[in-house]
Amino acid sequence: MPAVSKGDGMRGLAVFISDIRNCKSKEAEIKRINKELANIRSKFKGDKALDGYSKKKYVCKLLFIFLLGHDIDFGHMEAVNLLSSNKYTEKQIGYLFISVLVNSNSDLIRLINNAIKNDLGSRNPTFMNLALHCIANVGSREMAEAFASEIPKILVAGDTMDSVKQSAALCLLRLYRTSPDLVSVGEWTSRVVHLLNDQHLGVVTAATSLITALAQKNPDDFKTSVALAVARLSRIVTSASIDLQDYTYYFVAAPWLSVKLLRLLQCYPPPEDAALRSRLTECLETILNKAQEPPKSKKVQHSNAKNAVLFEAIALIIHHDSEPTLLVRACNQLGQFLQHRETNLRYLALESMCTLASSEFSHEAVKTHIETVINALKTERDVSVRQRAVDLLYAMCDRSNAKQIVAEMLTYLETADYSIREEIVLKVAILAEKYAVDYTWYVDTILNLIRIAGDYVSEEVWYRVIQIVINRDDVQGYAAKTVFEALQAPACHENLVKVGGYILGEFGNLIAGDSRSSPLVQFDLLHSKFHLCSVPTRALLLSAYIKFINLFPEVKTTIQEVLRSDSQLRNADVELQQRAVEYLRLSCVATTDVLATVLEEMPPFPERESSILAKLKKKKGSGKLPDMDDTRRNVNGSTENSGDAANSTDTTNKSSSCSSSLLEDLVPTYRPRPSSSSPIMLSARTTVSSQSFTDVLNLNSTPSGGASLLVDVFSDAASPVPVDMSEEHFCRFVCKNNGVVYENPLLQIGLKSEYRQNLGRMYVFYGNKTSTQFLSFSSSVTSSDVLKTQLNVHPKAVDPVIEGGAQVQQILNIECLSEFSDAPVLSIHFRYGGTLQNIAIKLPVMLNKFFQPTEMTSQDFFQRWKQLGAPQQEVQKIFKAKHPMDTETTKAKILGFGVALLDGVDPNPANFVGAGVIHTKGFQVGCLLRLEPNTQAQMDVGCSGWPEGCGQGDSVLGLCRDLGRWHCRRDGGLNRRQEE
Repeated sequence: MPAVSKGDGMRGLAVFISDIRNCKSKEAEIKRINKELANIRSKFKGDKALDGYSKKKYVCKLLFIFLLGHDIDFGHMEAVNLLSSNKYTEKQIGYLFISVLVNSNSDLIRLINNAIKNDLGSRNPTFMNLALHCIANVGSREMAEAFASEIPKILVAGDTMDSVKQSAALCLLRLYRTSPDLVSVGEWTSRVVHLLNDQHLGVVTAATSLITALAQKNPDDFKTSVALAVARLSRIVTSASIDLQDYTYYFVAAPWLSVKLLRLLQCYPPPEDAALRSRLTECLETILNKAQEPPKSKKVQHSNAKNAVLFEAIALIIHHDSEPTLLVRACNQLGQFLQHRETNLRYLALESMCTLASSEFSHEAVKTHIETVINALKTERDVSVRQRAVDLLYAMCDRSNAKQIVAEMLTYLETADYSIREEIVLKVAILAEKYAVDYTWYVDTILNLIRIAGDYVSEEVWYRVIQIVINRDDVQGYAAKTVFEALQAPACHENLVKVGGYILGEFGNLIAGDSRSSPLVQFDLLHSKFHLCSVPTRALLLSAYIKFINLFPEVKTTIQEVLRSDSQLRNADVELQQRAVEYLRLSCVATTDVLATVLEEMPPFPERESSILAKLKKKKGSGKLPDMDDTRRNVNGSTENSGDAANSTDTTNKSSSCSSSLLEDLVPTYRPRPSSSSPIMLSARTTVSSQSFTDVLNLNSTPSGGASLLVDVFSDAASPVPVDMSEEHFCRFVCKNNGVVYENPLLQIGLKSEYRQNLGRMYVFYGNKTSTQFLSFSSSVTSSDVLKTQLNVHPKAVDPVIEGGAQVQQILNIECLSEFSDAPVLSIHFRYGGTLQNIAIKLPVMLNKFFQPTEMTSQDFFQRWKQLGAPQQEVQKIFKAKHPMDTETTKAKILGFGVALLDGVDPNPANFVGAGVIHTKGFQVGCLLRLEPNTQAQMDVGCSGWPEGCGQGDSVLGLCRDLGRWHCRRDGGLNRRQEE
């Protein structure tokens, strides 16, 4: 920027500003401003030959007046005229006025655009920067239409100065954010990405911001930026602060560029290239190591810059979720911040650990900090930090620590800030149900929750406890006894009265044998609360009274007297009056049998989508709710699925049975749900409902004919409904990794897979083809007992609701432990139009997916081929081809199978030869393959390297079912790492 000389100072502007500051009142200020406006207007109208200095001075005064809050309705044309000046200060004031005061719909936009075009074409870097800043500041659609195609040219031009490149990149970013449909980098993509290699770090910083925004919408177009970003990040984190002096901030090398590069990398999955992945891992490890080093400065700016890079690196580690060592190290680093004296660091550490808790690799590491988090909940002064501590406890909760966490939350609830009490109540209700170890603990917890924070217990919470009690016979007696004892307290919250009235009305007979809880005592206890309650609660208690008449004929007269009282029959509330009249009449005219039928015990509630989790998400915001991933690794290395009781290996253990998820219709537990035909879901009760009683609870909505009843929520005896296994597209995936694996009129399921050595990751896409929501959507992966020892499949969480026409993604992490022949099954369950849908598909995970292609010469191939002649090393199959033989198609299938296609190895050019290595966790096995077509459209294929009992021959046959004859051999050696 050119220097401003003393001659450019505007004495008139300084005097005007001084006069304004010296005004003693608002009226004096307005008077002075009006006088100045009149003077400026007369100058603009009267003197047609105003020089540039005068125009600049008067335009500056107008700007100052505008900043004081006054409207400016003239001077725009003079500001536009300043754009044509060759003096920097005049042009600068013109652009400043336009940026602040010119509306995007102004008639002057065309003149302004022409002036901007002239400056952009002038190749004067100072003028170009002013023009670019103006475009970015205005950011209107009109300017985007005029300059969106020009700015990329300036950005990638070889003769553009670095300062202009920076401005161009940021200007293009601004236009992209305001009008993304008009900004198309297109042909300039590769050159824009190449800016990450620019020598000037300012250009790299601006380009990184632009590429990050573009990559979020079009990741495939900018995936080449990953390698360049990793290379640049590596150079930064390994350099000393003196190497980047101009961009070193308090001994931290280029911290803001590092943060931007790390954010760019979060737009993509982990790099597939092993060398690039290793280099990125080294960068992240270096950042974590530097965090442990003693600070080089005691100033807060040093720690802020250092921690900014650290937290962004941890965010990238969490995003990739593929390096267990890094995840655990990140967790340990965050754990150190939990007790840091800086409040912001404690807050950020708790927030990041909430995300880490959902990872199967770091969940156990997060749990080790439970005492620190609980202590923060008790001692933190800042309410926002305490709220993050609650979020982290919620996220780290599992069966092993559920009782401790729920107890601590209940203790904290008594003194919690009013602003977060409702949220804590919802979380306690969810955790208590999800990880309940027995029925009594769940009932006690919810009743205690109502006692402590009854005002914050929403209807959804006490509705749910009633559903649980109704649907579980062996908890009904305990629940009746517990609420009876709780109601004896002098002061009871109204929600407790509602729960007590409902449960005693249904199951009071289970405790009536005790004289201390006789029918009359129960009635007197409930009626003592009647006059203290609101109208809806009184209505519920009246329904409980009529239920008592059916359960306890001995109190019929007492209850009828209450119903006959003027306070009921002449109640001012129509609902209470009508209930009293109808219940009284029913008790008088109905026979015992009719009364028993009408007032029979409630049948099990139908399975429905609970609103507790939805309420919590709405309160927190769906993006902020910690992910409660139900599939995690426990300390034994096995998989723990908190909702999959059917897959539990210890089916004979009663405590294991009791620990099944209560949360059948509350959160996605990935548990197959029985349909209405399942006998374990039916109760001995009849299905006649008590209409008036359930009106109060609003739980009597009629399910569709296909709706199933609520599952036995505490027992693991529930088994999935038998459904037909879909294998329609299974064989198509032998030689490909992407495609549609299942489709029906409602749902389309697509797969996208990637494998490296013995690890794989499968992206499953669920597409709702209808215009109606899928509710209670859940999925689970099941394997046979043998397959569980050979293949690990860890599914991530999936959204329980899929909107009509929408698509959601689920990630499956796969690990090959040893050879296998079976395939896992993906079970999907969701409710559509009130009907429960069950789908099961065979996941196309075959042993050949873990092939790594191997190159070798003709001599090596046939030497090894001849060595593998034992019967157990050989598989051969001859059959008729079903389709015409095509050379290119055959090559594509062999390459898709996973082996390397070795050209020129076989003496017969018509034959196809391949080689590869199968990777498992325990060993590696080489495989050789020959495909020999003949004139009768038959083929001979030889394969070596499969262990005995592998059964992979079936997959091989799937590859060439339409090709001809197979001949397979295997190598007896299991450890061929050096050779293969």
